[in-house]
Amino acid sequence: MNTDTVITRAHLVEGVHQIPVDVMYMSKYSVLVRFLNGNGYGNGSEFSKMVIRMNGEKAELGRCRIESEPHIDGFSNRLHFLEDVYDFESLFFKNQVINLQSSFMNLPMVLAHKKDITPAFRNFTSDLNYDLSVYRNIFDRIDDEYHGEPEKIRQLVQKTIIETEGQKFMHYLDERLMELNGLVKDFSKEEHEYHGFYFRKQLWEKILCAPFMVRTNLKPRGYAGDSEMMTMIYANDFRGDSTFGKLLHKHPIKHPAAQAVRNRRTLVAEMLPKVWKRYSAGGRERMRVLSVACGPAYEMQDVIFSEEEADKYHFTLLDQDRSALHEAATKVTHIEETVGCKVKVDYLNESVRTLIKTPKLQKVWGQFDFIYSMGLFDYLTPPVAKAVLGKLCQLLSPNGELVVGNYHVSNPGRYYMEYWLDWVLYYRTECDFVALLEDIPSVKSEVVFEDTCIQMFLHVKNKMAS
Repeated sequence: MNTDTVITRAHLVEGVHQIPVDVMYMSKYSVLVRFLNGNGYGNGSEFSKMVIRMNGEKAELGRCRIESEPHIDGFSNRLHFLEDVYDFESLFFKNQVINLQSSFMNLPMVLAHKKDITPAFRNFTSDLNYDLSVYRNIFDRIDDEYHGEPEKIRQLVQKTIIETEGQKFMHYLDERLMELNGLVKDFSKEEHEYHGFYFRKQLWEKILCAPFMVRTNLKPRGYAGDSEMMTMIYANDFRGDSTFGKLLHKHPIKHPAAQAVRNRRTLVAEMLPKVWKRYSAGGRERMRVLSVACGPAYEMQDVIFSEEEADKYHFTLLDQDRSALHEAATKVTHIEETVGCKVKVDYLNESVRTLIKTPKLQKVWGQFDFIYSMGLFDYLTPPVAKAVLGKLCQLLSPNGELVVGNYHVSNPGRYYMEYWLDWVLYYRTECDFVALLEDIPSVKSEVVFEDTCIQMFLHVKNKMAS
């Protein structure tokens, strides 16, 4: 972010008077002002508000007072706001008015949710929190016992602890998950939301020990299921600063719901050669492949493992997250170094909104022989999912095929994801999935599952496809 000197026009309000000033951004929580007409306002002068325009949008900031500062190009007054603490970085660079006290606006309502927590759930959470504290204390104490050993010895000792007592702890977590499922299975959507919020607040200290849980809860890129979360699931290893943290990190990514993510990665590698075989019979050279919400595109290294395979495909990787595209590009570079040739790849930094709103999308992006999107539809409401699927079908070549994934309603990890990880998805049945195609008569489809039967895939073919 460029935080070089930024100055904008505003006016301070005192009764019926509007005093024009220039406002200079100084830091995230401070600005300086310069009076334009030589008004004799000095240290301690108060104003009812400041009205400022950013990119044509008017924002009103509350009661404020002048505090004298050393002279900087005529900016000799710092503006101190008396009733709010404003984030000027957001105001000047994102055109958003954010004050720190806004977090307290919903405080009474949030606190009131405590009375809606069922006694059984309250007792379950309290007992779980107590048990986790005991486990953590024991694991941490053991970590301290061998802390002074050489690195290799520490690793061996920790490995033994993880493979013995750690597995008992994993079994304990499995049992608690079954108990949680039984407690919340009949809750309404609203009840899930405030019980989940209560649950995470009670267990927050423990959640922060596990890197995967930290990522899913804090969502540093603003959404769940980002490419770093996918990387952690694919790695399926132990991470954390302590034995307790490593176990708590590992438990959700060894769960069948996470295994389903790993399974879906192989699906593309299994399907593409079959599609290529039909495609190549037409005598054309490269097959055009589109990955929507591509993330880190790990599956490409399963597809392109030789120069011969690289020559078959022209990939287009689409994602709204530039960081994800950068990670995908890094993977592609690694593939190129491994197979010793260039891989034909285009990168599209676009969103679902762009996909839906762009008219005649086929003229902009062209046609594709194979389109896939493994995780996008888990986050789309039925109307949006239907619209996106319709657009993707328009991008199919006459003999093209499309595969999109979605978690099934039977996912046994649903409440684990929602309560522990704050990871909420749109689940569908097979009928729900097929119904998204009801307005697209020119295709035929089938629903298939990966080995855990937790994720299903809608396989769509143009009716011209054999």
